[in-house]
Amino acid sequence: MAVTIRLSRTGCNNAPSYRVMVADTRAPRDGRFIEIVGSYDPKRKGENYTLDLERIDYWLGQGAKASETVASLVKRARKAAPAAAEA
Repeated sequence: MAVTIRLSRTGCNNAPSYRVMVADTRAPRDGRFIEIVGSYDPKRKGENYTLDLERIDYWLGQGAKASETVASLVKRARKAAPAAAEA
């Protein structure tokens, strides 16, 4: 079973928000999933995402592939984490 970490769209028309989820690659975009590991709201300014980096690291260690958008969100979260730890 190939597993991917990708976005699932939620929200209303013209007001999208997304869940970051772990799913089988064969499952539909907004369909069946294994685990929800975060959220992303592109309309908000500033920090517009929440991610459970421990669970994402677990799934990546198990062989899951992250989509391009999720990979960029994880990269931003890792960059922001040391700054939050210093404060």
